[in-house]
Amino acid sequence: MDKVKMSFMAVVAALAVSVGAEAQEYQGTDPVGTLSYALPQTTLTFEVTAQREQFYAGPYAKYAKKYLGVDARQQDESTCRIKEIRMTPYVEADQSRRFVVTPGTGSTSFLQLSAQGLVAVGDGNFGRGSYWRFSTPGQADFSDRGVNSNLRSESATLYRNVRNQGTYNTVAIQQDMVVEKPLEQRAQEAAETIIQLRRKKIDIVTGNTDATFSGEALGAALTEIDRLEREYLSLFVGYSDIQDQTMKFDVVPTPSNKNQVYVAFRVSDTDGLVASDNMAGKPYLLELKPQAVSNAEGEAKAVRGSYAVYRIPAICSAKLTDGVNVILQDRIPVYQLGSESTFNLVGK
Repeated sequence: MDKVKMSFMAVVAALAVSVGAEAQEYQGTDPVGTLSYALPQTTLTFEVTAQREQFYAGPYAKYAKKYLGVDARQQDESTCRIKEIRMTPYVEADQSRRFVVTPGTGSTSFLQLSAQGLVAVGDGNFGRGSYWRFSTPGQADFSDRGVNSNLRSESATLYRNVRNQGTYNTVAIQQDMVVEKPLEQRAQEAAETIIQLRRKKIDIVTGNTDATFSGEALGAALTEIDRLEREYLSLFVGYSDIQDQTMKFDVVPTPSNKNQVYVAFRVSDTDGLVASDNMAGKPYLLELKPQAVSNAEGEAKAVRGSYAVYRIPAICSAKLTDGVNVILQDRIPVYQLGSESTFNLVGK
């Protein structure tokens, strides 16, 4: 990750102004003949890629162990896991810390605004693209899998009374009916088909078959058998619909946050990546620890005459965790957590 470089000498060299008064707090308007600027602030952007799996349990899942000897998931479920996270610091204008300076009369006025340490310029929207959400989960569809009929024929014996010479006799009548097969019977037939396909594949590979397969024909036959086996097997073990999702989340640190811990974003098994205020998701926490500043050179002296206000960023150790495990960590400059000072614009 590219870090924001800080060079105080380069920052100072970037400023050349002749002014007639010190920088004043911004009052919401720019008086004629003045120039306004904003102090920089750091925004941390997290670009997160997650993968969500929507699993659909097979209709014969509870018979998988009995007929195939495999353990199968019994219920539909949705899970989401993080694949990649990228953290990038951006420098933006802090609109809450704007100042106005007045150029001196008869002098050449030139202000070069630097985003590397002294001031940040611009009121524009620094948007960085859009994001998409997971589509609405569909319904499991096993309708095109399997070739066995769901119906069977049954013979039923019915009885009715027949009048014969003044008396009634009971006569048995045989009647065939078409009824739906029980679920377990359909599962048993599907399991038998899977076993037959596996046997057929072995026969083809070993040459134990009347048909001769070679070259592309052999590969095509085995591929088709594998496809049929997977379809039948999914009736027992189910199948998954997997989607990727990428979103961006911004964290703007504030000095008022005493412990400097922020919820960067949340992850929900059902909704995927969600905003930090969505309590349905598991939080991913950003922790900032500003580096201690040495005061060996003493306090800065008071500035006389015309001056500009600037910010010195705090170098912070940034750590992103899921509450237990550390996901990523880095060192970054955070302007608004640093200190503000002044700089002479003209000589004494």
